Amino acid sequence: MVAAAALALETPASAGMELTIRNIDHHFDLRGEALPVLDNVSITVEPGEMVALLGPSGCGKSTLLRLVAGLEPPRSGEIIADGAPIGGPDPSRVVVFQDPTLFPWRTVFDNVALGLEAQGRLKADRHRVNEVLRLVGLLGFADAYPQQLSGGMAQRAALARALVNDPRLLILDEPLGKLDSMTRIAMQSELVALWRRAGFTGLLVTHDVEEALFMATRVIVFSERPARIVADVKVDRPYPRGRGDEYLVDLRHQLLELLGLGSSW
Repeated sequence: MVAAAALALETPASAGMELTIRNIDHHFDLRGEALPVLDNVSITVEPGEMVALLGPSGCGKSTLLRLVAGLEPPRSGEIIADGAPIGGPDPSRVVVFQDPTLFPWRTVFDNVALGLEAQGRLKADRHRVNEVLRLVGLLGFADAYPQQLSGGMAQRAALARALVNDPRLLILDEPLGKLDSMTRIAMQSELVALWRRAGFTGLLVTHDVEEALFMATRVIVFSERPARIVADVKVDRPYPRGRGDEYLVDLRHQLLELLGLGSSW
């Protein structure tokens, strides 16, 4: 295991969820045969941490996020949120996907309000929609429709839709993967700022080593499928971080070596 000194978080830990992933094995049934996806995965995430999951494409990272979100149960092992086993989806655990998946016939305000509407809380908590739109810089676009937004603005709207529920765990499945490089860099900083301000726990899947090091307090590296943990790396740097930091550059080389890409950089 690669490790560094413990990092003192600057987020309010009381707002975040404690997550324990214990001895998870998982497989898919494929034409009557078991296709192994996760192999004895155990991770503990402290309240307020931002943990990035790195690994080869298709190794099982997004599957693990689905299990944490409660969208399906693991074949064996357990996932515990704040001391209680996860038995299904819950508003305290919200997923942000790579695609914003906004409804084109609803305004930005109405898209963001979906969670409150589904819970019967929109009338009482309508002010929350404006609060999160202000937080992500979209208050002036509340009446716009998704087709009138840029890619970065649409992803901000998707984040606002998640944040309006005051999640204690934000599950991020390659949320910036389809953005152009300049927008992606800007959104990385915005996501870090949102996380530090709100204090939720974050679980981020990314294929970008630099993104993981820029955003996360820890980086967990997985093997090829079925995913096993290769390393659990603490990132011992305060926020905001500089991309040219020699410590981060060195750590980037270490992570690339672990991913089998050391010779290409």
